[in-house]
Amino acid sequence: MDLKSENSPITMLTLKYIVLFLLAYILGSIPTAVWIGRLFHKVDVRKHGSGNAGTANVIRVLGWKTGIPVLLIDVLKGWTAAMLPLFFSLAGNGSAYLINLQILSGLLAIVGHIFPFLAGFRGGKGVATVFGVLLALNPLLTTMCFAVFLIVFLLTGYVSLSSMSAGIAFPVFLFMFFETPSAFFKVFSVIIAVALLITHRKNISRLIKGEESRLIRKDTKSKNQTDPDSPES
Repeated sequence: MDLKSENSPITMLTLKYIVLFLLAYILGSIPTAVWIGRLFHKVDVRKHGSGNAGTANVIRVLGWKTGIPVLLIDVLKGWTAAMLPLFFSLAGNGSAYLINLQILSGLLAIVGHIFPFLAGFRGGKGVATVFGVLLALNPLLTTMCFAVFLIVFLLTGYVSLSSMSAGIAFPVFLFMFFETPSAFFKVFSVIIAVALLITHRKNISRLIKGEESRLIRKDTKSKNQTDPDSPES
């Protein structure tokens, strides 16, 4: 009886971690683009456009009215996953340990978005979910990076270039303007930037060749660049 009593707190703590990380992955695995496309349009967006189950492809294939809810839900997935350690009261507010747990939970949500078990492990690139995770970790820093995204997007119309620019800005702004008790957060910021470049390597190739499609038209001559079946970020 005493042995059970001594092990019980450890067992409960372990169970909390297991539930935390499972929930984070399951949250990320909700295939928003796939489910909304099928439910409201009878369309699997992975069979059209770039084949990517992400916001940009949804907007190209199904329009802005469908794309915006997909974007907001995907951001919410990442934010909620990164906030789970707070809900489970696993660490003190502002501590390095809490930040590290938030990062791990967020990473699992991002992995879930890219490889969703609820959609045959074929998901999106995770940009919106990454944004949600970063928003939970540092709202001000993330808002600054979102401003970079908007500026590049409005100037160029390229979602891919905007996403990569914001991703690169994140570690730069973090190292220059912010303090954090977590060294892992700094490493994570660099990993995110590098990961975005890797997942957008095809887009980089198309940008260099001048073949990348824009989400918004710069002029009437670019009409063929907004073809829903063209590649996107």
